[in-house]
Amino acid sequence: MRLAELFSRTLKADGQIEFVAYDGSRSGPADAEVRIEIRSPFALSYLASAPGELGLARAYVTGHLEVVGDLYRTFHLLGDIELGKLDAKTTLDLVGLLAKHRFWWPVSPPPHEARPKGWRHSKRRDAQAISHHYDVSNRFYEWVLGPSMAYTCAVYPTDDASLETAQFTKHDLVARKLGLTEGMRLLDVGCGWGGMVMHAAEHYGVKALGVTLSRSQAEWAQKAIVERGLQDLAEVRFMDYRDVPENGFDAISSIGLTEHIGGANLPSYFSSLYSKLRDGGRLLNHCITRPDDNFPFKAGGFITRYIFPDGELEGPGYLMSRMNDAGFEIRHSENLREHYAKTLGGWCANLEEHWDEAVEEVGLPKARIWRLYLAACQWGFDINNIQLHQILGVKLDGTNSHMPLRPNWEPPQA
Repeated sequence: MRLAELFSRTLKADGQIEFVAYDGSRSGPADAEVRIEIRSPFALSYLASAPGELGLARAYVTGHLEVVGDLYRTFHLLGDIELGKLDAKTTLDLVGLLAKHRFWWPVSPPPHEARPKGWRHSKRRDAQAISHHYDVSNRFYEWVLGPSMAYTCAVYPTDDASLETAQFTKHDLVARKLGLTEGMRLLDVGCGWGGMVMHAAEHYGVKALGVTLSRSQAEWAQKAIVERGLQDLAEVRFMDYRDVPENGFDAISSIGLTEHIGGANLPSYFSSLYSKLRDGGRLLNHCITRPDDNFPFKAGGFITRYIFPDGELEGPGYLMSRMNDAGFEIRHSENLREHYAKTLGGWCANLEEHWDEAVEEVGLPKARIWRLYLAACQWGFDINNIQLHQILGVKLDGTNSHMPLRPNWEPPQA
């Protein structure tokens, strides 16, 4: 069987994608909106060495497999790629083809794959995992994220709002859920480039401390704090949240950190944050979640090796239970799944707009990793494979939550 036809059958393209292979074969409509090109035998060798998602990703990252057309649209056309669910004949044909390439064209994993060492979620290994993803290049992140340098789900006040407006709205929503007012003390764990820290200081007069395991983020944030004249109120440290010596904070924000903690460590994580708060203080936990906990979590090979080593997702119910067990009274939960799909669409557009600069800054393989990752995640939020929850908890002051009877998170009208 010719290669293009086998790929079309394997990926179940249903006549919506054109396939072109190095053996001269073609399959699918010539006017299809997406074309997949198998450019060399090495594409098959990568698939043979890691059948499924990881092998296909390696072939794409190295350029031996190319997608001509919108990558995000490609995911919608293909859906989940599960080679284990092929019919018997396709499986037999594919196994025979890949077996030959595994030995005729041997390959090693391409560069940029993460293999952190040490005990999972130890301080040392967490530092390696965070550095792998976040210490890419501050300039690269500026191009992808835009001026806000916010690398978490934005909140769109309207469907046509800009990414910058949506990121401002997200930070302001967190501030209002936490009840921030002038003179309060905020701890922002996993603070990234300091967006929440600077927002709280500038717009609410809060004395804010952020901590991150990325040295590049901390250096960028401290420079930005000085440039904006916020050094009397805002600070970002290169530090593990477990090593913060201060206590008695009025509020804690955790925006995009819980995914790196690990399910087994969530009880100690939330207990640690609980101990840092004064009585009546609030915690806002903002993180990627999965729709349910009906099956053990297993991250895909591409995400694990290239994007978030040791990353783990839990369902919102599990997170709320662990917060509750740590002593927090749960006061509010909100799913922002659609907002994250829009956020990722904005990042994808930014990357394409700055593609040449990004390639020059981080190299073509790394840029292709990010193109694949952002498009895949946008698709994942679209189809409800993954979600994003904000969960608000309060450390009771005796039995007093210090919460209004009917909270209103909407900003005051001008």
